[in-house]
Amino acid sequence: EGVHMRISTKGRYALRLMLDLAVNGKDNYISIKNISTRQEISDKYLEQIINQLCKAGFVKSARGANGGYRLSREPKDYTVGMILNVMEGTLSPVPCLDYETNTCPRSNACITLDVWRQIHEAVQNVVDNITLADLVEKYHAEYGDEEIAPCYDQDMKKMLS
Repeated sequence: EGVHMRISTKGRYALRLMLDLAVNGKDNYISIKNISTRQEISDKYLEQIINQLCKAGFVKSARGANGGYRLSREPKDYTVGMILNVMEGTLSPVPCLDYETNTCPRSNACITLDVWRQIHEAVQNVVDNITLADLVEKYHAEYGDEEIAPCYDQDMKKMLS
């Protein structure tokens, strides 16, 4: 049924997790349990995601009573693209654009390659120009100082239950 360019659940949840840390963890460490409750994502799944973010140096952890996770840098220092690339690898629409050098034997004669390149550049242009700070600003404009809410409205939740 056609090609679907989709961001995986891990990619989407990683962005939500990073936003949660940016909004709620300015000066303190946040537990996975708290993030899990706010985001309504299983803590086991969040652990897998946060491990990748820790390995990438995006998040730091602390053990103990006040332990948990926080951002390693300021929200302005992360783009959506950086976060998604850690979780997804590449965001290219076709395999031949996954790497710096195109090794496809048809690339020299491929008429459609330019279409895929333009799609890839358009996606990168969006994700590389939105920072976590931009999302925090949008969050505060929408919700003020409320604790971060899940990514869907409560009416939808009622409809689903």
